[in-house]
Amino acid sequence: MNITDSIKYIGVNDHEIDLFEGQYIVPNGMAYNSYVIIDEKVAVMDTIDADFFDEWLEKLQKNIGNRKPDYLVVQHMEPDHSANIANFIKEYPETKIVASAMAFTIMKNFFGTDFPENKIVVGEGAKLNLGKHELTFMTAPMVHWPEVIVTYDSCDKVLFSADGFGKFGALDVEDEDGWACEARRYYFGIVGKFGVQVQALLKKAANLDIQIICPLHGPVLSENLKYYLNLYNTWSSYGVEAEGVMIAYTSVYGNTKKAAEMLAQKLVDKGCPKVALNDLARGDMAEVVEDAFKYGKVVLATTTYNTEIFPFMRVFIDTLVEHNFQNRTIGLIENGSWAPTAAKIMKAKLEKCKNISFTNTTVSIKSSVTQQNEEQLDLLADELK
Repeated sequence: MNITDSIKYIGVNDHEIDLFEGQYIVPNGMAYNSYVIIDEKVAVMDTIDADFFDEWLEKLQKNIGNRKPDYLVVQHMEPDHSANIANFIKEYPETKIVASAMAFTIMKNFFGTDFPENKIVVGEGAKLNLGKHELTFMTAPMVHWPEVIVTYDSCDKVLFSADGFGKFGALDVEDEDGWACEARRYYFGIVGKFGVQVQALLKKAANLDIQIICPLHGPVLSENLKYYLNLYNTWSSYGVEAEGVMIAYTSVYGNTKKAAEMLAQKLVDKGCPKVALNDLARGDMAEVVEDAFKYGKVVLATTTYNTEIFPFMRVFIDTLVEHNFQNRTIGLIENGSWAPTAAKIMKAKLEKCKNISFTNTTVSIKSSVTQQNEEQLDLLADELK
């Protein structure tokens, strides 16, 4: 695949993987992107996952022929992008490795060496001339590792964005849901904690004439870039992307589920534009986290359990807090047969989050939904619609 006349795609698709980073379900596989810039000098932009060295090397050699790469630019040291650095240097021992100082520290952790004879350390604003192409490096610490750099090519106006603008899914699988769904799940699962750092990078990018974005996962973006940049700005500032209500529940014997479903129907009847109803015990937790960040209003419904809250809800709230959940309105539904305390516990867990407001109505169920509970659900729906 040609990105431009002189920038070629040499990434691979992984259809064997079931869990990305050991936790994210990827039914459509995963793409590990790598690129080569062919000019007076040749620069390879990152390697790929360890299992695909031969396929990747074949693609590289097909594009550069008998030429030898002058530079290997390492933007991110996570193994799905860096695992083949040592193999690459065995193949091309004279190639210079261009990376941040922190990347070389991590490189030594992985490979037992930081390749001192090949080493070129770059920092903010450093440049690398390939001929017509001049690369400018920008530091992007904690997007989402501390060593990350991104690279701007002023010739073809390409931003090599490391894990920024990444997306779950192999590139040879059509995504019926479009880019945003799996990009959002990827962002909030992997990058979402570091909104401040993403905002800082977006401010740097705003000063550049970017025509193409080349991420390390997901498709190359070359049309309607304003759409993608605006989404990233919303996500990284913890803004509300869509109007609606997300309901997440756990239920032992079905009564809390019944209350959640009743609330969902009441919201629909009252004209709520979107209601996303999620069973935390059966759904993909990462998708529910995605929904929590997508909508501005969230309802959490769970039981008192072992003097705490049901485990799936506890994990869910801990995940939200860990990922800097903020700027949301939250409604609570609790259930407990003799001493319901779930609402109090959930509220205490969420106090660590910034700019969280709670609805005036909290629904407290004792075992099964009563007429009084239905009236409370109606009041809660009125506050949220």
